[in-house]
Amino acid sequence: MGLILLEALGAGLVLILIVWWTMFSGRKKGELHDEDEAADDNKSSRKDHPPEA
Repeated sequence: MGLILLEALGAGLVLILIVWWTMFSGRKKGELHDEDEAADDNKSSRKDHPPEA
């Protein structure tokens, strides 16, 4: 019985590690917030259009 619980705990820890890795491994500050996404959208739209003289 103890071995089954230990195995279930190990599987749960592996699941949590996989979820954490997929959510946060590629971002420097973790999840983006709404205001960060809006700021990123404004920056990307400026790159698409050349500045007008």
